[in-house]
Amino acid sequence: MYCETQKELEDFVDRARNSEVLAIDTEFLREKTYYAKLCLLQLSTDDEVLIVDPFAHCDLTVLAELFENENITKLVHAGNQDLEILFRVVGVLPCPVFDTQLAAALIGFPQQIGYGALVQSLCGVSLKKGDSFTDWSARPLAASQLKYAADDVIYLPPMYRKLKERLEELDRLSWLDEDFAELSSPEFYFDDPRERLRRLKRANTLSRVQLACAREVAEWREVEARQHDIPRKWVLTDEQVVEACKREPRSIEELFMVRGIRERLAIREARALLAAIERGLKTPADQLPLLDNGGRNEPNVDVQLDLMNALVRLRAKQNSIAPQVLASHSELTLLARGHAKGLDILSGWRRHMIGDELLMLLEGKIALGLKGEELCVINVEGETDKGKTAEGKPTKGKC
Repeated sequence: MYCETQKELEDFVDRARNSEVLAIDTEFLREKTYYAKLCLLQLSTDDEVLIVDPFAHCDLTVLAELFENENITKLVHAGNQDLEILFRVVGVLPCPVFDTQLAAALIGFPQQIGYGALVQSLCGVSLKKGDSFTDWSARPLAASQLKYAADDVIYLPPMYRKLKERLEELDRLSWLDEDFAELSSPEFYFDDPRERLRRLKRANTLSRVQLACAREVAEWREVEARQHDIPRKWVLTDEQVVEACKREPRSIEELFMVRGIRERLAIREARALLAAIERGLKTPADQLPLLDNGGRNEPNVDVQLDLMNALVRLRAKQNSIAPQVLASHSELTLLARGHAKGLDILSGWRRHMIGDELLMLLEGKIALGLKGEELCVINVEGETDKGKTAEGKPTKGKC
């Protein structure tokens, strides 16, 4: 049903109160704004699908009752952005949440399997994707758009039950508790402007003093973009931020030597940018930032990575999980270089299955060897280990 009135939405809430599941998806645009613009909201129970038009001025906060109902499992697929948008619009986050993409990864599917591919695999239905890049802000919506939108939620309930059943058979359903709880945590969607430096392209070309400048400038840019609700690159591009910090300008004339900044910034904004750079230049030596992604002076860790990857592939095979789901290359590199803070492989089920062993490997407490044609984990005392599940139980088969 296409919902354009408050009464239709409230009637759906009344009917959905006793539902076991509530599937959720959104369509949005973000090209010209900082915050995503919600263009369509799709909801589905086992009995009906509702397509809500946010442009009809419906009060979406009435959905808070369903979102907070602990007896209703909220279903999403790769739902980070959807939940972030709804948090801003509805005011609360859905809980409990079940993300079918995260769940699929634990039963052998690729880490970022798309919704259509999962529907094809689990439900035997081939979805048409002709409206993938449609303009969802245009009205009226075509019948094909409404069909596409409905398809994005209608298969979530049956996929949820199949995935849940398989996870229970493998005794892995609890592995996702922390991941799903994180999706329902407001802290998960808080992006500290001061940490934006970590995502700045080519930041590793800067000295530590220049990094301090970039930290201040990236924070200033983020605040500006949020206040004016425009993409951060409309304030300054990453390249302009890095180049400005390399020059360490002390005057507007020097700042305007960076290509394109004169056209982007008014004098007031240019002065604010210079003030940010000056704060960076005055940063005490013991407070200068250091990137965690491996700078030019970081040691080479190719040997460590070869061994770590071998161990990851072994445990992934034993547990029927794609290696990249268990441990990404970027996280392995960080761990090999001694940067352990905030890594997924050192938390939750991944830590039990692989993280602790990786630390032991790097510390020389275990080694890798061959037993016939099979790769084995060898304790320093010479004993071999047959492998572990996330609960620490031995896996079936040889080491």
